[in-house]
Amino acid sequence: MLAMGGDQVEEAVADAVATLRGVADRDWSVKAGRLDWSCRRTAEHIASDCIAYAGQLAGLPTDRYVPFDITFDECESPEDVLQVVEATGTLLAAAVRTAPREARAFHPYPFRSANREGFAAMGVTEVLAHTHDIAEGLGIPYEPPAALCEAVLTRIFPHVRPAPGDAHWRTLLWATGRGDLPGRAPLTEWRWNNNLVIPADRLTLQGVTPAAAADLGAGGTGGFEWTEDGPFEGTRDAAGMVTKAYEAGVHRPEFGLFVLVRREDGRAVGGMGFHGSPDEDGRAEVGYDLAESARGNGYAAEALRTLSAWALSRDDVTSLFATVDRVNAPSQSVLSRAGFTRVSAEGWDGDGEQYAYELKG
Repeated sequence: MLAMGGDQVEEAVADAVATLRGVADRDWSVKAGRLDWSCRRTAEHIASDCIAYAGQLAGLPTDRYVPFDITFDECESPEDVLQVVEATGTLLAAAVRTAPREARAFHPYPFRSANREGFAAMGVTEVLAHTHDIAEGLGIPYEPPAALCEAVLTRIFPHVRPAPGDAHWRTLLWATGRGDLPGRAPLTEWRWNNNLVIPADRLTLQGVTPAAAADLGAGGTGGFEWTEDGPFEGTRDAAGMVTKAYEAGVHRPEFGLFVLVRREDGRAVGGMGFHGSPDEDGRAEVGYDLAESARGNGYAAEALRTLSAWALSRDDVTSLFATVDRVNAPSQSVLSRAGFTRVSAEGWDGDGEQYAYELKG
C-alpha cells in the first residue's frame, strides 16, 4: 500500500524547500500563481497549516481547532520563512508518527474529523499545491514526486477519477482547481474528503479509502490491525468493488466499504458496506462478513443496526436490502436482529437460492 505518514510529510517539505530555496533572493511580494496572495504570504500559509495540523494531532480536539496561531513578524526574508516551513513540517511529521492509529481530531470537512493519515495527506497537499503556486509566481518549474501525488489522491480525493496513465500530478492540480484535464471542466471550488467513521457501542465503522481498498484487494491489511484470521474473503471482494468504482470515477465514499474495528483493542474484525450508491428510488444494497474468530459476539448485528440508522437518516436513502443464502441461518439472524424483514423466499432476483431482506426508513 502506498504509504502516507511522517516520511511523506518530510519528503514533500524537503522537495518544496529545495525548489524554493534556489530563488530565495528574488522578490516574493509578487502574486503566487492564480492566488490573490503574494509568494511570501503563500509560504507562510504552508507553515501555518503544518503547525495547525500538528496541533490537532497533539491535542486531539473533537469540536474545533486548537486555539493558537503562528506569526512571522521576525521573518525578514524568504529564507527565514522557508526555515519556518522546514520546522513546522518536521513538527507535523513527528505528530503523525506519534499519534495512535485510532486517534481522530476535528477537521470541518466533510465528516468533522480526520486520522493521522488524513492530516498527513492534507499537509502534503498544502505543501505541494502552494509550492506550485509560488513556483508559478516566480516563473520556475516544479513537479513533486508522483508517488506523493498518488498517495494523496487515493486517501483524501476518493471522489476524483484518476487521469489515464502516470498523470497523478496533473490530476492533483486539477482536483485543487489549478490545472486542466482533457474532458473535464475546470474546478472553481474543491474539497478533499477524509474517510467517514461511524461509532457504534463496541465498534467503530471506518470508511476504507481507495488506497486501503487496493491493498486489501491485493491481499494486504489495508493499514488495519486485524484479528488473527482476518480479513475474510468477502471483505477483500468488497475492497475490489471499491477499487473498480474509484477507477471508473463513480465511487461515493459514504456508500463504500467500512472496516469494523473493535474499540477494546483496535483490532479489525470484519467488513460491512454498500454494493453501490442508492438507486433512483433511494434503495441501497448492504453486505457484510466477519472473521471467523469474531463471530457469535453480536458484532455484525450491532454494526448493521448502526450503519442502517446512519443511511436511513439521509434524504437520498429510503430503504436498504440484502440477500442471503437460504442455508445461511446465522446471517439471516443478523438481518432479523438488525430490524430487517424477509420480503421474498425466492431471492431478490428470483433465483430461488437466496432470501431477500428489507429495511425501510
